[in-house]
Parts: sequence; C-alpha cells; structure tokens
Amino acid sequence: MEYTYFDKSGPANTEDTLRLALSRARELDIKNIMVATASGATAVKAAGIFSGFNLVAVTHSAGFSAKDSQELTAENRKVLEKGGVKILTCQHALGGVNRAARRKLNTYQMDEIIAYTLRTMGQGFKVCLEMALMAADAGLVSVQQEAVAIGGTGSGADTAVVLTPANAQDFFDLKVHEIICKPRNI
Repeated sequence: MEYTYFDKSGPANTEDTLRLALSRARELDIKNIMVATASGATAVKAAGIFSGFNLVAVTHSAGFSAKDSQELTAENRKVLEKGGVKILTCQHALGGVNRAARRKLNTYQMDEIIAYTLRTMGQGFKVCLEMALMAADAGLVSVQQEAVAIGGTGSGADTAVVLTPANAQDFFDLKVHEIICKPRNI
C-alpha cells in the first residue's frame, strides 16, 4: 500500500483524494464510502466517480454557520438525491451540546478535547472519524464492515482513510486501518 502526502492542505487536492480513495476502495472491495461536504460540491464530485457504492454525504448540521441556515445548496441536494446518494445532516458527534457548554461557560468538554486531539493528524482526519460516528449512528454504514471516509481542511477533500466505523457511544471501538492520503503541513 502506497500512501500519499500532499504538500498543502485544501481543496486543490480534491480530485486526487477522490481518485486515491476510489482506487483503494476497489482494491479492498469496500462498498461504504462517506464524504464530508458543506455546500455539496465535494459530494457531487464524489457521486460522479463512486457509482455503485453506498455513498453517504455528511453535511454540516443546520445552524452550523448561521442560525436557521443549511450550507448544502438546493441544487446540489437535488443532484445528490437524483444520484441515489444518502445525505446525512445531524448534530456533529464531536461538537453538539458540549459545544454549547464551551460557548456559554467557557469550558471545554470531552468531545471537543477528543476533536482537538484528532486534529493533531489534521482537520480532515478528525472529520473522517467524526462522520464515521455520525453515519454509524444514523444506520447508514455498518459498524461491522470497513469503510472509506473522505474529509478535508476547510473545503474540498484532502484526507481519506480506511476505517471500521463505530457508534458514538462505542467511540473507542472505531478503528483506523489505513491512511490513504493526507496533507503533511498540518
């Protein structure tokens, strides 16, 4: 297995990340693919290449960027739904109610401490693990099968991993088997 390390993080790596993730999923006969997406643009690109897979697009929760807002555009939602992509919009596994405690009481809770720890491997790495918890909790991926998770730093995709998801209450059962690609400059 060859790993790819990008010189810089960010959306410029999206095409390569998706291509590398597809190649590894095929090599390992993995059918469950999760991709982080805010506006839906990255998920639309993924939908174009992950035909025949169980593709789950994991969005930001409603209200993430502004009250009552949803970053997934109506146009991209239509494209994804038409392509049979499952769309997951829910509370972030590592940031929900505990984030409210930090904002209100100025104290960090365990989920955000875990998130900061995971970011030592990069923002996209943290995103990959977090959405694996979210997709497992929603019943969209199995906790008994390996999956590929694709995340990014800011926008686009720059990180892909092979993992076995877990439900949030079983977080420590989540297993990262391989890092397909990630940025070096975290």
